[in-house]
Amino acid sequence: MAQTYFLFDFGPDEERVQQARHKLESWKQAFRLDKKLQYKLEREQTSESGDAEAEAEPAAKTEKSKAGKAKAKSKTKSKDSAAENNGPVKLLVRLYFSGHEKLSEQRWIDRIPTEEPFKSASPKLIRENEAGFADVLKQFDTLE
Repeated sequence: MAQTYFLFDFGPDEERVQQARHKLESWKQAFRLDKKLQYKLEREQTSESGDAEAEAEPAAKTEKSKAGKAKAKSKTKSKDSAAENNGPVKLLVRLYFSGHEKLSEQRWIDRIPTEEPFKSASPKLIRENEAGFADVLKQFDTLE
């Protein structure tokens, strides 16, 4: 079975990421592509979230009351979630068609980058016999 990957870089635009995810889910249901079309999101955290964690840990250690620690932890979580939403988001889409489904695979390869949320996300196609395939495969497997 041939594997083909698409890499889309949406930047910090969370709304377009959710539109793309919704479109992929609707295609999976409508065309019964459960195992043939899979995707994963990679959210890169900005350096600001690392700084916020580093500042929050010593502050939490110096406070002696449990309430103070709980407040510091909740502030850290809110900063992390805000920084996570502002960081660049990459979408990895895997097409996994068998050998006799070459026409279907080619149609999806042609269709996905031309649809609206994917157009402006600088699509990059990586096939099984290309140089960077092993890196993309490892990256896809490590993501949740």
